Amino acid sequence: MKKVILTGDRPTGRLHVGHLVGSLRERVKLQESGDFDEIYIMIADAQALTDNAEHPEKVRSNIMQVALDYLAAGLDPAKSTIFIQSMIPELTELSFYYMNLVTVSRLQRNPTVKAEIQMRNFEASIPVGFFCYPISQAADITAFRATHVPVGEDQLPMIEQCREIVHKFNATYGETLTEPDAVLPSNKACLRLPGIDGKAKMSKSLGNCIYLADSSEDLRKKIMSMYTDPNHLRVEDPGQVEGNPVFLYLDAFCRPEYVQEFMPDYASLDEVKAHYQRGGLGDVKVKKFLNSVMQAELGPIRERRAEWEKRIDDVYDILKSGSEKAEKTARAVLDDVRASMQIDYFTDRKLIDMYRV
Repeated sequence: MKKVILTGDRPTGRLHVGHLVGSLRERVKLQESGDFDEIYIMIADAQALTDNAEHPEKVRSNIMQVALDYLAAGLDPAKSTIFIQSMIPELTELSFYYMNLVTVSRLQRNPTVKAEIQMRNFEASIPVGFFCYPISQAADITAFRATHVPVGEDQLPMIEQCREIVHKFNATYGETLTEPDAVLPSNKACLRLPGIDGKAKMSKSLGNCIYLADSSEDLRKKIMSMYTDPNHLRVEDPGQVEGNPVFLYLDAFCRPEYVQEFMPDYASLDEVKAHYQRGGLGDVKVKKFLNSVMQAELGPIRERRAEWEKRIDDVYDILKSGSEKAEKTARAVLDDVRASMQIDYFTDRKLIDMYRV
């Protein structure tokens, strides 16, 4: 059996450093591992419309932004198929068939759906499209016979529901669909970065993001304004490292060579932390260190993005050809699904033969 990856993002804004440590780095690592036969990276615009239906321009304007961030982060269109979800009509048809295999009560019990509904304050006014998101995601995964789906721990219930749909379909209609496995990030310490204001979630609406496309000056300003330990008022005061955004970012981005280059008085990041904890190391110095680290990490990404921005026509062609390839793959799976469900009326002459005298 082929080893196939499916993953992606909703195009509701530019990608930020939370995406980088939470998913993009892992995708590039998997892409370069050579362990997978096919990799599909989906820009999930149809999914984004489930809670942005009245503002399609928001989704449309971010398609190219997300594509640029993908390419800048190191996703290679020669190794990974980057495509736009809504350009694959087979996904919608598969979702429709799978809806018959899932109960409303089962969707209501999905922890990820419950959390998302609460976060968006939908309460009783839940768009049906949003409510059926786990079914749509199952269609996305199975349409490419994905064997591996990189996710965070908060998305595990979605993969479990997809597996349930696969089991139910195969039990009802015969072995047709491929059952996926979740792939968790290898660096569990960096599953989710907080916003620069210290809030747990980094989001465009909160204005607390560091974007991959930020200029070096914008990056510096954001880092120097970051929330730290509120009780670390003077340099000599002991400081808290746990939960301190500056040190969480250092954990995510600081390599041993950066300590040697930017903080040569210390042998390791652990020594920097210990000094901060016992007092005598100020926030400004630590933030300047973080800025140097982040500039070193994001500088190459920023440069690659600038080069791709000069080649927008090529980016457009990458998305178009990727979507065409993805549509061809999904079409073959849909044909198998229709055959298993015995609704392939014009390709299987049994419909005629059963009435032939």
